Amino acid sequence: MDFIKITEQPSLYDNLEKKSIEEILSEINQEDQKIALAVEKVIPQIEKLVNGIVERMKRGGRLFYIGAGTSGRLGVLDASEIPPTFGVPPTYVIGLIAGGDEALRNPIEKAEDNYDKGWEELLTLGINENDTLVGIAASGITPYVIGALHKAREKNILTGAICCSPNSPVANEAEIRIEPIVGPEYVTGSTRLKSGTAQKMVLNMISTTTMIKLGRVKGNKMVNMQLTNQKLIDRGARMLVDELGLTYAQAHNLLLLHGSVKDATDNFKNKKKKEL
Repeated sequence: MDFIKITEQPSLYDNLEKKSIEEILSEINQEDQKIALAVEKVIPQIEKLVNGIVERMKRGGRLFYIGAGTSGRLGVLDASEIPPTFGVPPTYVIGLIAGGDEALRNPIEKAEDNYDKGWEELLTLGINENDTLVGIAASGITPYVIGALHKAREKNILTGAICCSPNSPVANEAEIRIEPIVGPEYVTGSTRLKSGTAQKMVLNMISTTTMIKLGRVKGNKMVNMQLTNQKLIDRGARMLVDELGLTYAQAHNLLLLHGSVKDATDNFKNKKKKEL
């Protein structure tokens, strides 16, 4: 199968500057409606990857994301949201972006063109066979990602790729290829639009499902979330009210005493058992 860089294909729309604001918004929305359907088609591949991640994380492995530009930022974003949401250390899910942290805000010239740099950075983090590496590249041609995936696969590390052009060089380096094909962008080549949204959806699915299967959610609640602000403390207290039948004040005090909904619940129930 030939590689077609769909993300660089001409937009299905033209003369954008001549359109009204309402026309532009409606057309972007029309294109966005294609994204969820494209992601739905790759659920079997996402499932296969999540199974591998969960298996490895249960024996101490970590999940690494690696990408450049928008793709790299999305990986770092997803990784950064895991500790506060699920109460795990920041070493569980790690996002790497070509050019380092500065590249989160500013483009770093030619950083993504360095084939060896990604793997070198992973080595400094001690990547090993218990870990999983997911390369993120909308177009599927980023050397920084290709090199890292190639080396990881040589070392028998589970690899996945999230790309929006089929049969790309990046995807071909990965054991599990996730390719939501969303079509040309509304603004030609601007992969921060549909491609970026598709990648974000896939990352949400990967990390959320992984954390659920690792026991970081109970029922439908984030019982391990970090209590980093008043909104989350209030949410946690209300969870305890529902779970334990306490007053709000009792739940609030219990939560602050133990630091998480899960620990508060476990300690409360253990205390009740001892009293019986």
